[in-house]
Amino acid sequence: MQSTFVLLAAVNGFLGVALGAFAAHGLATYFSDKPRLEANFKTGVQYHFYHALALLGAAWASSEWPSGFISAAGWLFLLGIILFSGSLYILSLTGKRWLGAITPLGGVAFLVGWVCLCIGVLA
Repeated sequence: MQSTFVLLAAVNGFLGVALGAFAAHGLATYFSDKPRLEANFKTGVQYHFYHALALLGAAWASSEWPSGFISAAGWLFLLGIILFSGSLYILSLTGKRWLGAITPLGGVAFLVGWVCLCIGVLA
């Protein structure tokens, strides 16, 4: 799991930088009259980065405390990135408000991932 989570962290770190730069430079005109959508995109990038780092933490923790809970934490962090950040990216670019219903599922995945990390360390 260690190398898998490091690889996923690296890919997601790269994507976070790329998407943040794309929003700042490539989408500046698009967002000029849509400040709420821009804020949503930036929130997606912010949580994307946090949880790319959390994947590194899960990689390290998997070597210190081998546990199914640690593995679950890493996969939940990845799922959260996909659902939370991904839905915010798509919502921001399309304006489809129904995508906002998916975002909380990603938030729950993040929260459960952090709980699993705690349990994995304590168990």
